[in-house]
Amino acid sequence: MSCQTRLLAALLTLTVASALAQSQQSEPRLLFTGDILVARQVAAEMRVRKSSPWAAFAGEFHGSALVGGNFEGAIGAGCAQAAGPCFAADESSAGLLRDAGFTLVTAENNHAGDLGADGRDRTRAAFHSAGLPAIDFDHSPVFVRAGAATVAIIAVSLIPAADGRVEEIPSVALSQKLRTARLLANLVVVSIHWGNELQDWPSESQQEAARWLVAHGADLIVGHHPHVTQAAACVAGRPVFYSLGNHLFDQKYPETKQGLIADCRISGDSLHCGALRTETPRGSSYPALAGRDHASDETLAACTPALSAGLVLNETTIKPAVWSADTPPEGIVLEGWRNGALAWRSRRQQLLSLQFTRALASEPLLFAIERHPSSIDNETSPRPYIYAIGPGGLIARWRGSALAWPLIDAIVPDAVKSGTGILCALYRGDSFLLPDAKSTATRLAAYRWNGFGFTGIPTQPECNQAFDK
Repeated sequence: MSCQTRLLAALLTLTVASALAQSQQSEPRLLFTGDILVARQVAAEMRVRKSSPWAAFAGEFHGSALVGGNFEGAIGAGCAQAAGPCFAADESSAGLLRDAGFTLVTAENNHAGDLGADGRDRTRAAFHSAGLPAIDFDHSPVFVRAGAATVAIIAVSLIPAADGRVEEIPSVALSQKLRTARLLANLVVVSIHWGNELQDWPSESQQEAARWLVAHGADLIVGHHPHVTQAAACVAGRPVFYSLGNHLFDQKYPETKQGLIADCRISGDSLHCGALRTETPRGSSYPALAGRDHASDETLAACTPALSAGLVLNETTIKPAVWSADTPPEGIVLEGWRNGALAWRSRRQQLLSLQFTRALASEPLLFAIERHPSSIDNETSPRPYIYAIGPGGLIARWRGSALAWPLIDAIVPDAVKSGTGILCALYRGDSFLLPDAKSTATRLAAYRWNGFGFTGIPTQPECNQAFDK
């Protein structure tokens, strides 16, 4: 190859890279695949072929701002004692997905617990070391950047895992995560493991769950677990992919060889979604692109939710610090930005819920529920906090223990006039004197902000509505 040819090739590479970077900034592309298996026969095929299953996807994946998929299984070994199918993956799997162009995976499904709690920890650690998050329910939401937009990812599984872990809808914990994500992110994505295997239509329970998720703040829902595709839908103006089917898997039924990739772009201040089709050849686990899915494109053409404008207080834009391999996976750090520059960062905190309110006082406040230890009940439990925003960051206006009883959740309902709002608290049915963390009984209480704390008032109708699931 002549020097001139090499120079032209280098210039072409730089031009393409520049065009991709400009495209990601102007209209960031977000791709989500279905189920990904790198164990069993998939691992055997990779050893024989000595190639990446995603070689044909390089242009799509590496040209996108965000690429996610559902990682079925756990990193490690030890499937001998498993009662059912067990997907143990090699630690190198994390680097394989990173090199393919994935920027995150969700690790919340019925096989995430195949190797127990240690397997879950190893999975998160392996992906973290490889430079991308493996998102589970406990560590949701995880915040990532797509162009200028902040995207919150929440991972949920409604299918019990081998270690017994499963979530439910409705759920206090999930509503708290959605509340926090809705406030801090421009776009909220829920990755959810649900439905019935090999059923190519969404069940009524899936549809009910989708409506609840959208009502509580989800902008985009990407579903998996049935191992076959289910038609996309527009639910209250939000794109819902009920099942993306298999992406990389070794199942042999013809229907399991068809998959979808949710293909979304952030254009201006709204989200636009369609889908790509994939097909896996008979006798192989390696998927191939098969063109657009016109049914999804048509269904979602007018389903374009607006992005949240974000949270601005006292001329300060409040953002969450995005995920980084250089920081611990636990907790959330808040950042204050002024005139495009970082003005301050909060401490890392176990933030369960965050609300902005002008209802409690004349000044804008943040009402947080954080997980902290306390000598009052000798537990690490939810504790309420009130913050104002100052030039140097968060100003604690009030730090509570758990108000009156062990706290489950607390909400400031919307109010018309500033300074007239109330705080509604949902408690466990036990007490600090006779604690019982397993208590299923609950009680409601209402409070009014008095400027330096809360005064108890009779339970208000707004409180019944606030916790109406």
